[in-house]
Amino acid sequence: MTDLKYLRGYPESLLQQVRQLIAEDRLGDYLARRYPGRHEVQSDKALYGYVQGLKQDYLKSAPPIDKVLYDNRLDLTHRALGLHTAVSRVQGGKLKAKKEIRVAALFREAAPEFLKMIVVHELAHLRESEHNRAFYKLCEHMLPGYGQIEFDLRLFLHWRELSDR
Repeated sequence: MTDLKYLRGYPESLLQQVRQLIAEDRLGDYLARRYPGRHEVQSDKALYGYVQGLKQDYLKSAPPIDKVLYDNRLDLTHRALGLHTAVSRVQGGKLKAKKEIRVAALFREAAPEFLKMIVVHELAHLRESEHNRAFYKLCEHMLPGYGQIEFDLRLFLHWRELSDR
């Protein structure tokens, strides 16, 4: 029986379908059919512009983002595909917080839907710090079908792991 660590918490009937796709070696085909494209957002500068565009469309009143970049050190060993942080620095007599979003470098080569899902997730943290109902409602507002894309991203991560063996 295949351990589907990225899919823990999903119903057993769904996991059985995923196991069948893996056993029949069709998981890669499923993902390639659903997400055939690759995005053009390759540099940190392009990623910054992409994030700012989404923020402007959906979160105009959220605090500004000072830094956005692809991070080669972010991966599944850190249990993170994206991070939002606030770095505090003393400037004069005041404490300034700079907001940063870091996206795992593996998304340079991923489908545009997966990149958007990660960016939307991190942007939603500007408003909602916890993964609660309001958080996921905001994610769904910014990216309709967010839940399905998140599930497919989890499948993609599992497929990558299988391919590395």
